[in-house]
Amino acid sequence: MSIRLRLTLLYSAILALILIVFSATLYVVQSRATLDAIKTTLARQAEEYASTERRLLAPAGGAPFVVPARRRWTQIRNADGAISARTADLGDTTLPLSEAGLRATQSGSAWVETAPVEDEPLLIYSQPVIVQNRVVRIVQVAAPMAERAQALATLRFILTVASGLTILAAFAIGWVLAGMALRPIHQITRTAQAIGAERNFSRRVQHTGPNDEIGQLATTFNAMLTELESAYRQLELALQTQRRFVADASHELRTPLTTIRGNIELLRRAPPLDAAEQADVLADTKDEVERLIRLVNQLLMLARADAGRALRREPIPLKSLIDDACRQAKLLAPQRTIQCDPPLDASVLGDRDALKQVLLILLDNALAHTPPHATIAVTTALADRRVAIGVRDTGPGIAPELLPHIFERFYRGDALRSGGGTGLGLAIAKELTQAQDGALTVESQVGQGSVFTVTLPQAVEWAD
Repeated sequence: MSIRLRLTLLYSAILALILIVFSATLYVVQSRATLDAIKTTLARQAEEYASTERRLLAPAGGAPFVVPARRRWTQIRNADGAISARTADLGDTTLPLSEAGLRATQSGSAWVETAPVEDEPLLIYSQPVIVQNRVVRIVQVAAPMAERAQALATLRFILTVASGLTILAAFAIGWVLAGMALRPIHQITRTAQAIGAERNFSRRVQHTGPNDEIGQLATTFNAMLTELESAYRQLELALQTQRRFVADASHELRTPLTTIRGNIELLRRAPPLDAAEQADVLADTKDEVERLIRLVNQLLMLARADAGRALRREPIPLKSLIDDACRQAKLLAPQRTIQCDPPLDASVLGDRDALKQVLLILLDNALAHTPPHATIAVTTALADRRVAIGVRDTGPGIAPELLPHIFERFYRGDALRSGGGTGLGLAIAKELTQAQDGALTVESQVGQGSVFTVTLPQAVEWAD
């Protein structure tokens, strides 16, 4: 719904509400005024009859009373409610008096009620005649309500028609005025749509009107356009980083979950493992659950690494790191041969969980691209106070034209090496390595396999 229509409807609704309140008030006031006027007339007539009756009954106590012929719709009842006289226009018609009305008049109070008489609604006023503190007669005077009902119906029709025409006229006038007031906004909207369609952020809104609210809106909009291009680029970068982070999380959580599932299958195996093996499997499962918890935090660290923040750096014994990585890789593929040469008796600087994740990514990559009968080798070397950890596979190798792209996110290489991966593992491994002042390189020959090498600073550098 457009602003123009909403404004017009708002004007019309406010006017309609005012007219409804005014018409209802006028109708209620008129209805009560006419009803009160009829009641007053009937009360005056009834009092005249009662006064005459009291004069006649006061000295003699019981003389008959005859209703004057000029009166209409009048009826006299005895104190017990029996009819004693009535005007000729009533004929055989009886003005009713309810039980409540009879009790009220017998107690000395006037009573007013509406009742249908021969399909015509009458307002009946019953007045007790009191002589010497005793009710001796009941005078009933009635007036037809048809004229009042007709007058009120005419008033309702006039108010309804007049209000409807007024609202329609106000809607039309409001529609025109709202269109005139909102025309500059439509111009701004068309300009903004053109800017969005063309992605031309150098374009500005042209407004030549006064510096009112709409003029201030145009000025503010032009000022915002100055910052829009930069903000748009920052938003694209943020969305790209968010998508990368979600993809990293789904990829990295898969490895420890797979290890836990493999351990559970080992525990369910029949015949069961011996107690020592079960203890090792449970300990490994506990470690993987804890690593899952740490991995969530680690993914946050990866996101911070994208923002240029370094990971934790501490001395990490090389032997325990490689042993853990090889052991878990063998659990993932127990039928494969993974040869882990005795690692150097040295330590590297870095984050243990991040480095373990890098090695598992490289081992998982090697397992995916090495034939089942072939061997995967993990080696270590020390050169120039830096430790190199190599993971060698004997897979199909990588073509030279693909090597510059294999560390790009979502890049999966050729059909021989694509497998079922998502193209995130090597990209994450490289970022985690670089976040620890390390380097991840690859050497490959088609048909002979590939060697991924992680180079990290030796821990002695930290001690110096």
